[in-house]
Amino acid sequence: MITITELAARKVEETRQARARDVAGIRLVVRNAGTPRVEYALHFVEPGGALPSDLVFDHGPVRVLVDSASAPFLENATLDYVETSEGSGFKVDAPRAVPPRIDGPLAEQVQRVIEEKINPAVASHGGWVSLVAVEGDSVFVRLGGGCQGCGMVSVTLKRGIETMIREAVPAIQRVLDVTDHAGGTNPYYQPGA
Repeated sequence: MITITELAARKVEETRQARARDVAGIRLVVRNAGTPRVEYALHFVEPGGALPSDLVFDHGPVRVLVDSASAPFLENATLDYVETSEGSGFKVDAPRAVPPRIDGPLAEQVQRVIEEKINPAVASHGGWVSLVAVEGDSVFVRLGGGCQGCGMVSVTLKRGIETMIREAVPAIQRVLDVTDHAGGTNPYYQPGA
């Protein structure tokens, strides 16, 4: 599932040995998977810190723990250590965690509207929008951050996002939200009946 390069394994082991405490392994977590804002977190796990639902991968001296929510996005992932003139550090390459590239002139136009107009507008509320697909005259978007689970999401979608996209790209007739709003952390969301 996860490949660790020799250099990354060596750097993990060096860092582990430099710590004064025992370490049971490293935890690799994916946040915001499938969005342009995908992030990876890597930290040491103390003995007894593994969760019952963790998947555990042994790579020689390195034990990697992955939570069940991150696991699908880390299939065929690689953990490497890179050294550049700007600095050095761990790098995760996880093809399933990044959004698929959506090609075509309509997709490029919609993506430009999202990046230049929509995301700056929703960022003030801690939100973001990512393009999932363009099929015919329909656009599929996913909302995150403060927009996921927000009680005003339908207004934002119809009066804001859809209006901006349709004005800039007249070939688009519908904008559909594929967000799991029930999974959001916004306390104001109430699932519809």
